[in-house]
Amino acid sequence: MRGGWEGHAPVAATDLFVPFLEKNGFEVRLADGPEPYADAAYMAGVDLVVQCYTMGAIEPDQLKGLRAAIEAGTGMAGWHGGIADSYRNSSDYLHLIGGQFACHPGKHPGDEDAGTERHNFVPYTVNMLPAAATHPITEGIGDFDLVTEQYWVLADDYIDVLATTTQQVRPWDPWHREVTSPAVWTRRWGKGRIFVATPGHSLDVLEHDSVRTIIERGLLWASR
Repeated sequence: MRGGWEGHAPVAATDLFVPFLEKNGFEVRLADGPEPYADAAYMAGVDLVVQCYTMGAIEPDQLKGLRAAIEAGTGMAGWHGGIADSYRNSSDYLHLIGGQFACHPGKHPGDEDAGTERHNFVPYTVNMLPAAATHPITEGIGDFDLVTEQYWVLADDYIDVLATTTQQVRPWDPWHREVTSPAVWTRRWGKGRIFVATPGHSLDVLEHDSVRTIIERGLLWASR
């Protein structure tokens, strides 16, 4: 399910993973909005929802249908704002996913990139936690570095975190200590599984070997 804010290239981003899903036996249906979530009969036969829908809004019947499907065993997976910055109007959606984008602190306000997208691209490390070493999503993947948006995430302790990223304190920042946010997590919801990775702002990030491997494995892990 793809759409919302075009800055995350929802069509091109999801097109990266459709061949992988088809190769693994999935029959893929493409939707450009959350309307199918409200179709209970259809959702009962869905094994995996891959959502790339930044911001936008979701109607109560659509959210109710999505939650019911996941509780019954449908998996849900996504990356970056397509899952962690969707439907800001819905606290119930936030409750379902377990973490939500708060900001992506950028470079110095006086940097030459100020006012452009590149102002938000900063170097940071994705740190794998001990639990990641034996998890099917992250096994064999070590810490890795990116230069892109670093998500500061507000989350609860019911998520199972596989990787984190730490926002440093720079001279111009108003916070006074480092802040560590989940970067890759899973969540069990009823009989369903949810997978979230926060890297994925642009196609080059999604094509990074570690990011792409984590997402591909996450899709399979979350599926019914």
